[in-house]
Amino acid sequence: MSFTGKLAASAATSTTRFTTGLSRAAVKANAAASVAPTVKSKQSTSCASPSVFKQQRFMSGFAAGPGTEKIPSFADYTKERSGDSSRAFTYFMLGASGAVLTSAAQSSVHGFLTNMAASADVLAMAKTEVDLSTIPVGKTVTIKWRGKPVFIKHRTQEEIDDANSVNLKSLPDPQDDASRVQMPEWLVVVGICTHLGCVPTTDSGDYGGWYCPCHGSHYDVSGRIRKGPAPLNMEIPEYEIDGDKMTVG
Repeated sequence: MSFTGKLAASAATSTTRFTTGLSRAAVKANAAASVAPTVKSKQSTSCASPSVFKQQRFMSGFAAGPGTEKIPSFADYTKERSGDSSRAFTYFMLGASGAVLTSAAQSSVHGFLTNMAASADVLAMAKTEVDLSTIPVGKTVTIKWRGKPVFIKHRTQEEIDDANSVNLKSLPDPQDDASRVQMPEWLVVVGICTHLGCVPTTDSGDYGGWYCPCHGSHYDVSGRIRKGPAPLNMEIPEYEIDGDKMTVG
């Protein structure tokens, strides 16, 4: 057989196989179509049986995804309220919240002030009484007031004149003597150096008042700083003099 004859025979064989394949596929499709009603009827029969649970599914008719504009309505789940009732409820909630916050703030402030208040022992030391008749002229006594030393000096007339004769322009912290005493013969100062809080020694220093040996601060008989690193005069506490009784504090 020639080459041309062989090629023609091969093409005829392929065409026959393709046609046969199509026929078989059509037969299978027809068979499946005939069986489907039978299977469906069996499923319907089984679903009708009371022993089988059938779950009902609900599908939303609203589309989801980009470009979706249709929004479901929840009107059936909301209560109808008038504007007056909503406004009254809002005012009620605001008033209740304000009352709670005010009560909490008042409680906090009261607790803070109670904790900051002075204790009984501190109040007992707030005032100290001194009998001035026991202090001779020219002497100095030291008392304790609120945990601090307080110097009470019974000055002589010479010391008073010396304190008044000082040139105020020469003082680091200018103060005249009259503004630091209630009675010229009595000087009351807190016995703490204004430099670093040391306790100066009495009746010493270059000016006859007090001297702090820690850093060399000199105070005169009016408690004013005259020389040294201390920047301020000695502090004058609150006190009252009633005859021979002095009350400090």
